[in-house]
Amino acid sequence: MSFIRDTWIIFRRSMVLSLRQPLWVVIGLLQPILYLTLFGPLLQTIAATSGFQGDAWQVFVPGLLVQLGIFGGLFVGFGIIAEWRSGVIDRQLVSPAARTAIIAGRTLRDVVVITVQAIVLVGAAFFLGLRVPVGALLIGLVLVALLGAAFSFISNAIGMATKSEDALAPMVNTLALPILLLSGILLPMTLAPAWLQIVANFNPFKHIVEALRAVFLGQFDSPIVWIGLLLAVVLVVIGAWVGSRVLAAQTK
Repeated sequence: MSFIRDTWIIFRRSMVLSLRQPLWVVIGLLQPILYLTLFGPLLQTIAATSGFQGDAWQVFVPGLLVQLGIFGGLFVGFGIIAEWRSGVIDRQLVSPAARTAIIAGRTLRDVVVITVQAIVLVGAAFFLGLRVPVGALLIGLVLVALLGAAFSFISNAIGMATKSEDALAPMVNTLALPILLLSGILLPMTLAPAWLQIVANFNPFKHIVEALRAVFLGQFDSPIVWIGLLLAVVLVVIGAWVGSRVLAAQTK
């Protein structure tokens, strides 16, 4: 009960700070919206000639949602570095608050923000022509929330470990680039040469993207859906473990 209470207190404080600066929420949504409006229409022609399963929006929007969950969580570590520098983290570490709640509360805030951004993104996609079952949207939001939580834990852990924006930025970019290129976020990996498809099979995010695309096609009973959900849950567990270990090291 103490952990839940402390997590709620940290979440509430972090949420208030975010609501005071809504511009950052808009900025976080700007990139996927630009992809949706400027790159999405190009896929309609490609989809007609490349044998996509489903229309262009059913292929492209799931990738954008996964991208939002990953990138929305990856960059939150800059915030915890700023709070450490201003002394907020030190004051929280010497308080009676549960140590894991210090990161868990912030991660919960990040999940709420990313989920709201995902809802706005899906709304914009519907305006452009996306049509999927309601259940697919709910599963999509769950996957986005899980990815956001996993990468928020990881980014906050890296931020606490490095305590430097100069160190965090290249680490985030190094982590994000292969995920982006080998997950089929923008285009299905079925369009890639055989050797690249083999390499991509070792990327768990490729399977998560494929799971969400299957859901958007109404294939709820496909095995890839359960594989994608399981991988997302495993990533959250790993992220939470890494975050708690790094935070525990700060108190020694």
